[in-house]
Amino acid sequence: MMEDVDILSLQERFAPASVCFGCGPANPHGLHIRSFVEGDEVVTEWMPDAHHHAFPGALHGGIIASLFDCHCNWTAAHALMRAAGGASAPATVTAEICVTFRRPTPDAQPVRIRARVAALDGSRVIVDATLESAGEVRASCRGTFVAVKPGHPAFHRW
Repeated sequence: MMEDVDILSLQERFAPASVCFGCGPANPHGLHIRSFVEGDEVVTEWMPDAHHHAFPGALHGGIIASLFDCHCNWTAAHALMRAAGGASAPATVTAEICVTFRRPTPDAQPVRIRARVAALDGSRVIVDATLESAGEVRASCRGTFVAVKPGHPAFHRW
């Protein structure tokens, strides 16, 4: 598991004041997802707390969807930033996300999400991801994320 706090995540580098529930470093009650680029993937590892369970022994599906949503959003923002040759991440929002639950995810084990860009077209990015725990893929997702323009409520969210 990634423990080195000296290495900044995408969120900490490009949106340190973000209060997003899933990935905002500045949200004291959030999930504090930390996304890191590893080759062609963006990876996060996260440890659930007892209050994140759906029932004893299983992580809540809404928490899983939130993990995917924020982590894949950052995968898209990073891809758009690289494609533009920019030095800052564009604000992106979720246009669509589909989560497939394959088997229960243990609520007392770390999860690892691997996300990869499936397609990039202008300001629109399709991202595929898997969530693994205890050595097995527990859920997968495909999402579409778009960079927002000035005037959109999320434009200055980073």
